[in-house]
Amino acid sequence: MAKLGKRTRAAREAFVGKENLTVEEAVALVKGNASAKFDETVEIAVNLGVDPRHADQMVRGKVSLPNGTGKTMRVAVFARGEKADEAKKAGADIVGAEDLMETIQGGKIEFDRCIATPDMMPVVGRLGKILGPRNLMPNPKVGTVTMDVKEAVEAAKGGEVQFKVEKAGVVHAGVGKASFDAAKLAENIRAFVDAVQKAKPSGAKGSYMKKVSLSSTMGPGVSVSVESATGN
Repeated sequence: MAKLGKRTRAAREAFVGKENLTVEEAVALVKGNASAKFDETVEIAVNLGVDPRHADQMVRGKVSLPNGTGKTMRVAVFARGEKADEAKKAGADIVGAEDLMETIQGGKIEFDRCIATPDMMPVVGRLGKILGPRNLMPNPKVGTVTMDVKEAVEAAKGGEVQFKVEKAGVVHAGVGKASFDAAKLAENIRAFVDAVQKAKPSGAKGSYMKKVSLSSTMGPGVSVSVESATGN
């Protein structure tokens, strides 16, 4: 524990007095201090000037990161017949219908993305209280309720990231691994911020993108210049 404490203190000291950095500076700082024994995820947090309690200020979307996430995405698909076969061929990890519903109701959730064909939504709808809080509920707005299950599965496996604003007006996502090349991480970060920018809702007033922060799984966070992140 003492060793971990020293490492944590050293990382925090490296971040002292550093804020509003360019994307490249922030990436270098976060990568340089990601010293855990595993490949840490580089995480972004974007504070938005919205109140998601109002429907016209909800921010939700998806983006295919140009360099992937570095994470192995486990995909579950609710489908029957030909669409179930299509999902399996596309690489889905779990495919089912009522049987999959019962598995999830039993507390076994071994997937990171859930996709469903439209005809399966009456079944999936019964899982709202389980999948909803975990941000796993299929939604047509982000392409996870679709007849094109092949494309949806391949997108999920290929580095597509979904995002949804939380109650406090913050959007979180993993944008790569600390082992990624710095330029590739910077490219992923700008692609994510651009997608959030394009998802600006009609009800957003005043300043929309207030703050951008970057951190690694075990490391402290650092603020990033909004201008640098948006390329303005």
